[in-house]
Amino acid sequence: MRFQDVIGNERVAQTLAAMADSGRVAHAMLLYENEGCGALPLALAYIQYLNCANPSNGDSCGKCLSCKQMEKLIHPDVHFVFPVNKGPKSSDDKPTSESYIKYWRELAIADPYFTEADLQKAIGIESKNGLIAVAEAKSIISKLSLTSVADGYKAVVFYLPEKMNQETANRLLKMVEEPPEKTIFLFITHAPEKVLQTIFSRCQSIRVLPLTKEEAEQVRLCKPEEDREEYNRFSDLFADLMNAIVSRDLMSALDCSEQMAALESREKQKAFCTFASDCIRKIYMIQQNMPQIADVSEDEQEFYSNMASSCGKSFCQRSVTNIDKVVAMIDRNVSSKILFCDLVNRMFLSL
Repeated sequence: MRFQDVIGNERVAQTLAAMADSGRVAHAMLLYENEGCGALPLALAYIQYLNCANPSNGDSCGKCLSCKQMEKLIHPDVHFVFPVNKGPKSSDDKPTSESYIKYWRELAIADPYFTEADLQKAIGIESKNGLIAVAEAKSIISKLSLTSVADGYKAVVFYLPEKMNQETANRLLKMVEEPPEKTIFLFITHAPEKVLQTIFSRCQSIRVLPLTKEEAEQVRLCKPEEDREEYNRFSDLFADLMNAIVSRDLMSALDCSEQMAALESREKQKAFCTFASDCIRKIYMIQQNMPQIADVSEDEQEFYSNMASSCGKSFCQRSVTNIDKVVAMIDRNVSSKILFCDLVNRMFLSL
């Protein structure tokens, strides 16, 4: 992927290109974003630029062997790490990212703005938690000990390092601190506060900004029809829930909780929770007189403005906290009906 193909975040792209041009290449970088805002495309474009044989005007050529290999995500010196678990698409007892790399490539090429739920579906672990376990660290250390194939930069992209346990981080720490020559680590996170401090403190952090409404629409149009349908379904359910809470209609609000519990999988339930949290943060940003950060489309402005004037700031803060707790409990196989009924009651009472 070239920088010119990345939707939005032009300043971040320019910063990355300038770092490469100056030779001041950070050995460990953490890109943090709201889910789906383009951190992965930026990371891929940065690696492609670093290894391009004929870069010009702040971008890779897109034609040399290295660029062609990056286009297919098969560059021999670029490795990908992401949360995995046992599943039907791998027969490995202790699967690593390499066990699912075929499905990662297919997903990232088709939609580099994918979500965690998209990844879990692609690799067949929708009903399980993905983890970055110690076997992953051993695999990466082994790969990086080999000589570079193409005489460029070796790169490791860690998608969701917040899923890494302490043992894995400890194994990687020495390598991240003192990597082999011309080796870089790129960490992409949606929750920087959950990244282990031993890793976070050794990275140069770059904020990937939320997309504008026009950019977000571009991303949505690039996604499969199924994803757009899910976005619309989640939008309608969230609007029904908030309208019921604001109008003090408890029965309608509880009906929404039934619909949440009826979502077809735990991953869909968690995806809706993530969506609802993002929506509530938009309400909070409007309350804080920062509509440009809230980034709502024109047809959503009236709804979010009404919610911002109807809900107190404490409602938003408590609701996001309660939603985060629900996500944690979903992973523990607690009854979804009980979880969502309790969540809606808490949101209703906190207004």
